[in-house]
Parts: sequence; C-alpha cells; structure tokens
Amino acid sequence: MRPLLATEAPASTVLIRIVVGGVFFTEGIQKFLYPADLGAGRFAKIGIPMPETMGPFVGGVEILCGALVILGLLTRLASILLLIDISVAIVSTKIPILLGHGFWGFSLTKLLRYGFLSMVHEARTDFAMWFGLLFLIIVGAGKKWSLDAKFVPVGSEPGMRFFADRDSGRSK
Repeated sequence: MRPLLATEAPASTVLIRIVVGGVFFTEGIQKFLYPADLGAGRFAKIGIPMPETMGPFVGGVEILCGALVILGLLTRLASILLLIDISVAIVSTKIPILLGHGFWGFSLTKLLRYGFLSMVHEARTDFAMWFGLLFLIIVGAGKKWSLDAKFVPVGSEPGMRFFADRDSGRSK
C-alpha cells in the first residue's frame, strides 16, 4: 500500500489534482442530473453496451474517483480508474470522428467535419485529462495538501529515502 501512496511531488501538484478531479467529479454529477443527454441516453447513442447500467456506473466512478483525486487520497488508484474511463471515452467517441465512420460498434457523432483536426479539436479536454491522470499516476498526490502524504511520511519508502536525504542536504 505504501508505494501506492508515497509521493515526493511538489505541493503545486494540488493544482493538477483540483482541475483533473474537478472535471471528472462534475461530469459524474451531470450523468445523474441529465441522464438523457450525458448519461444512459448518451451511452445508448454512442453504442456503449448496457447503457442503463453503464451510465450510472461510470457517473458513480467519476464522482468517487474525482473526489479522491481532489482530496489526494488513493490518488494513483483513482487516477488509474479514471484513465480507463477516459480511454474508453476516447475510443468510443473520438476514434469514429478521426475515421469519419462508426468504429467497433460505436456510432459517429454528427459534426461539420471529420478527420484528424476535427478529432483533435473534439478531444482536447479528453487528452488534457488523459495526460493529467498519467502525471498523477507517475508522481502521486504531492507531498503537501494531500491525504496520501499524511499516511506515508516523506522518505519512508526505501526508494524515496534518496530524495529525502538529497533535499535535506545529506547524501548517501
């Protein structure tokens, strides 16, 4: 459990956590507030299997994991789950735009243009979230303003002692 929580990331990592976690948290809430447009109804239009089940399930995952990311609690685990979530969103909604036709059972959204530039335009938030999550998986929640850091003191991990010693001016 310690490697999952250990972090030496700077305190400024909280800014990434707030933005990434906030986007997923609010998107999850909207899947329940507007199920026809953003939840089960949208999932059915896209071609997601079992949309009546998957819409609320994905909404719940986004709310729970988004909150965990904001709090900096189990940040890496929550980020992995959200990375899967956003990867499915990219494959199911953006790849058809890139190809200009349905893909793997997923339908094509009606747009003015299709192809690479249209896909990149439509996916800009998805890509930002994808890389933000990857960043959090790599560095963790940050050593300040995160609950993960409260459970694992700085330098308590064998691999992290080097960084703690280096930061304090001592070297091994």
